[in-house]
Amino acid sequence: MNHSIEVKSTKPISVLRQRMIDDMTLRKFQNHTQTGYVRAVKSFTRFFGRSPDEATAEDLRLFQLDMVSRGLSNGLINTTITGLRFFYEVTLGRADALARMSSVNRPHKIPIILSRSEVFRLLEATTNLKYRTAFSVAYGTGLRIREIVTLKVADIDSKQMVIRVEQGKGAKDRNAMLSPVLLNTLRHWWQVGHVKYHLQKGGWLFPGQDPVNHLSVRQLSRVCHDVAKQVGITKPVSMHTFRHSFATHLLEQGVDIRVIQVLLGHSQLNTTARYSQVATRTLRDTQSPLDQLIIDTLD
Repeated sequence: MNHSIEVKSTKPISVLRQRMIDDMTLRKFQNHTQTGYVRAVKSFTRFFGRSPDEATAEDLRLFQLDMVSRGLSNGLINTTITGLRFFYEVTLGRADALARMSSVNRPHKIPIILSRSEVFRLLEATTNLKYRTAFSVAYGTGLRIREIVTLKVADIDSKQMVIRVEQGKGAKDRNAMLSPVLLNTLRHWWQVGHVKYHLQKGGWLFPGQDPVNHLSVRQLSRVCHDVAKQVGITKPVSMHTFRHSFATHLLEQGVDIRVIQVLLGHSQLNTTARYSQVATRTLRDTQSPLDQLIIDTLD
């Protein structure tokens, strides 16, 4: 698979940008990673007004101050710095240029979780079968949105009851769970989609308008947001909310957190452990020591 970014403009690409793209291609960076890194350098270049290889550490420090003054999120600032770090350290061999930039601490927030009834309402309100099936995959497996849209029909292994995820986050392959209910949902989607959407056994599980391309992340995200709004869910909902809900509901069902870690593809257990903070059923079922104190006193 060619992971080099696509250049949509007919304007000749600069030597520096091409060198950066080549450096990323050599390291087999995924397409969206390359796009993000190039976007970071373009953003700085617009601010700087000259070729980025002429910038000093002070110029980059001023750029970070500008990002902060414009109210950009901590995550976006850190992502931009990561792209610039690659450009200056790898492409230009100038690690010193980043000496006055520093990443920003991201505030710790607990994940937004849908209740089971909210998930049901959202699925029921999604009348388009392709999107409803994609939402079912998200909630039934905990896959990330990019992992969902790049699934192929052949990735569904009904014999072993797993879904193969090739080159997920961190360029890692893994298996996701395939429940009987989800398998039936996917089989129904295949029967309809094979005729209506030209699904092919070797093709995308969720094709776009042109079956040659998979469904876009942006389109699936837009539909998810629209349906959540339609059914009156006021909390912010995204495709990643299904992933958070999948993990939290498994934890509430008593599934071992280490199993959930594997299913989510987390490298660190503490990343998975945050779902214990939002497992409301677990909280409700846990007896407070105050209650036990009253019981002991009455006894």
